[in-house]
Amino acid sequence: MIEFLNLKRVNAPHADAIAEGMARVIDAGWYVLGRECGAFEAEFAAYCEVEHCISVANGLDALHLILRAYGIGAGDEVIVPSHTFIATWLAVSHAGATPVPVEPDARTFNMNAELIEAAITPRTRAIMPVHLYGQPADMDAIHSIAAKHGLRVIEDAAQAHGARYHGRRTGGLGDAAGFSFYPGKNLGALGDGGAITTNDATLAATVRELRNYGSKVKYQHDLLGVNSRLDEIQAAVLRAKLPHLDAENRVRASLAAAYIDALQDSAVVVPQVLAGTDPVWHLVVVQCPNRDALQAHLHEQHIGTMLHYPRACHLQGAYADRPWPSYPVAERLQSDILSLPIAPYMTVDDVHVVVEAIRGFYR
Repeated sequence: MIEFLNLKRVNAPHADAIAEGMARVIDAGWYVLGRECGAFEAEFAAYCEVEHCISVANGLDALHLILRAYGIGAGDEVIVPSHTFIATWLAVSHAGATPVPVEPDARTFNMNAELIEAAITPRTRAIMPVHLYGQPADMDAIHSIAAKHGLRVIEDAAQAHGARYHGRRTGGLGDAAGFSFYPGKNLGALGDGGAITTNDATLAATVRELRNYGSKVKYQHDLLGVNSRLDEIQAAVLRAKLPHLDAENRVRASLAAAYIDALQDSAVVVPQVLAGTDPVWHLVVVQCPNRDALQAHLHEQHIGTMLHYPRACHLQGAYADRPWPSYPVAERLQSDILSLPIAPYMTVDDVHVVVEAIRGFYR
């Protein structure tokens, strides 16, 4: 059996270091915003090659608090992809602003930069590209548009820990970036967690205040803040796993290359990689004729798959309160895409088993 993802196997190589980190937290007797959190923030900032990292409770909060700190809210619009996890849209909505969707390039699944300018209005304040499935978005084109129109660029890097764009890490490619450390991410905690990375010292200071009840000094609250803090246990877990992230991403890259090479001339459409980028392959997503039947066939062969994402954001009940135009690329992808198993414990032989099962179905 080839499972889609087995988190027990993902974390097993780090078990001793995780246990040591947890023991440090217990011995310290300090469980929120303590030494582990501070150390992780410094280490992750260095890893992302930025000056500041502010840890928060989850990836949605990371994006939401960036928008809040930049004063983006009611009456404002933010450009988002039409094809993404709904957290991207929810962050904009929770800030009081309006998400304005732009279709993806179906070859990479990322926001099609050629379509952004047509979506900009006098109310637009920011562009929020998502480095979807671990592949960096077309950031040079996005920055060119943002500079022309005076817009912020906020990265949704929830699936792209360690990816590079022309040599630079995601997390340092915009004004600020939001990360998720949900357990299934390339860098995953044992619960929820998130972080904001930036070179903007003013933003960093504001977010630190917002995440802690709007407080810099205990019992003094100058902003309408929230409670969004990474706990010490999760910080210790992330510190244990961060030194191994690049090695695990290299395994993912080798597996993705094997999938793409072996399926290149098959019935399925494999993702294309944007020139100058080094994806980290959080997911390997292919476009498939007769997708549901293929997924059922793979299940019968004891091969796990998933759908990311089976319903476009504008078709979700959460956004049924407004009329939306059709977004045909996102709507087609929701019917065609299939996520294949990929994890740092897998081998190229496992990939070949999956590939043969796919080819067998279409034969």
